[in-house]
Amino acid sequence: MAYKITDACVACGTCLPECPSGAISEGDIYVIDPAACVDCGTCADVCPTGAIIQE
Repeated sequence: MAYKITDACVACGTCLPECPSGAISEGDIYVIDPAACVDCGTCADVCPTGAIIQE
């Protein structure tokens, strides 16, 4: 089950370098590509706003 980024994202960039599969894309609200997500949860662990949740 992949992770997703909710509207609580403030685009701080904390999660981007943590993703081992490069599944996160930058934007006003960051986006996780579910096909590339390896379900490790590292991004959710470092998100300061709790915007990343497991689908």
